[in-house]
Amino acid sequence: MEKHTLAWHEADMADEMREYKTAVRFMERWSEVSDVVYSYTRAKWSGHSELSFPLPRRYLIWGALYMFPKYTLRWLFFVIVGKLAGSPQIIRAVRNPQKSEKLKNIAAAYHLDEERFFALCQNLLKYWILLK
Repeated sequence: MEKHTLAWHEADMADEMREYKTAVRFMERWSEVSDVVYSYTRAKWSGHSELSFPLPRRYLIWGALYMFPKYTLRWLFFVIVGKLAGSPQIIRAVRNPQKSEKLKNIAAAYHLDEERFFALCQNLLKYWILLK
């Protein structure tokens, strides 16, 4: 994954925390904790050790247990959709394929036709039950 500035990671973490705070059901909250863990560990990997984890430390393990399979499945999902869409490069995205705004961003980043990419994602999601 691409490395970013501290400001980028802080904004990413703030977005994930907003989503975490709006989650209500257990699985939603657990999923959002895994997103916060992902954002935090990605910032650390980028060399930003001054960023602190915004949740209780025990949530790191709790979130990681969900994060690894979730993001591996998302990565594989976008690799497949990218091939179906004719992308000349491997799509290296791990965003939620159920959120249309995130799909638009991915299509733009990989110079793909937005409507076709969205349709391919929607079609594949019918069979990709683990991402629902």
